[in-house]
Amino acid sequence: MRIVVTGGAGFLGSHLCEALLARGDSVVCLDNLSTGLAENIEHLHANPRFTFHLVDVSEGVDVTGPVHAVAHLASPASPADYHRLPLETLAVGSRGTEHAVRLAMRHGARFVLASTSEVYGDPHCHPQPEEYWGNANPIGPRSVYDEAKRYAEAVTAAYARLSGVDAGIIRIFNTYGPRLRPHDGRVVSTFIRQALAGEPLTLYGDGEQTRSFCYVDDLVRGIVAMLDAREFGPVNLGNPDERTVHQLADLVLQITGSSCEVRRLPLPVDDPTQRCPVITRATRSLGWKPEISLEEGIARTVEWFRLHPEQPAGAALEQCSGRAPTSHAVPRHSPYAAIGIGGPRAAQVLAPPAAGEHPHATEPAL
Repeated sequence: MRIVVTGGAGFLGSHLCEALLARGDSVVCLDNLSTGLAENIEHLHANPRFTFHLVDVSEGVDVTGPVHAVAHLASPASPADYHRLPLETLAVGSRGTEHAVRLAMRHGARFVLASTSEVYGDPHCHPQPEEYWGNANPIGPRSVYDEAKRYAEAVTAAYARLSGVDAGIIRIFNTYGPRLRPHDGRVVSTFIRQALAGEPLTLYGDGEQTRSFCYVDDLVRGIVAMLDAREFGPVNLGNPDERTVHQLADLVLQITGSSCEVRRLPLPVDDPTQRCPVITRATRSLGWKPEISLEEGIARTVEWFRLHPEQPAGAALEQCSGRAPTSHAVPRHSPYAAIGIGGPRAAQVLAPPAAGEHPHATEPAL
């Protein structure tokens, strides 16, 4: 199949592109690199079945040639990003979703929307089944993300009902793994970065709020299964192994070997106190359930962070123990470092490479 992945250079999108290529699909990756990273997909450029286009789907996009499925992942997804890009977050959830679903409609393709557990808000129902409508603040500081995704679900459902689009909605719970950005504001990446840098771990509130953490490889298997299915959903994708944030902090300290302290800060406004998915529908309809334990997943993620330090001193115990730091700096190179990505972009028509042509030989300067 030839599959379009919006937000394909992001944390989750890059893993999805990788998995689809590994099973033999062709992938058209669309991203404006506002939160995604070119280095996330750098290793995919040598694959002739992979094509990357620098484009903002909120401005409109078309893809010529066959399209069999569209996975719409484009959106700032971490608090740090959607607070920095509030209007862009609303735009990609509204206009971006409509452009992506229309692309699928024009090609008669399967459309899968990557929604979020944040549509449940601070839930009064626990754990959360798909039938629960949620308890979200429509004007709070988190609303630009929560409401963008709620609207995206409404748009997807409307096109499925009125236009017959073969659509599906997945609600993604907390996901972690390699390629998380160290400063993206997510709790897993923050704790690991702090522990490896010898900094105190910042714990908001009393730490008894719960989360359910799903390793990225498990989550991607669920997305691929949804692309292959005819299920509309919505379908929760997440790991029902519920942990407190304090338990997560203890686990990160244990795996990194850090003895740094935990520093408590006030709980942010509208921060959910409980988060845990009911995954009965995913198991029944997609044959999916997570397989990787939190302990194993955190260990893999810590190892990735160790191999990709953000600063020369990036080892675990050096600041806490007082040992002299050892340099582990790894240079980063991006083939798009010179490309400006600011400002509005017109809708682009993205054509597949000609026969025998390298897919990036005539990459459009978008």
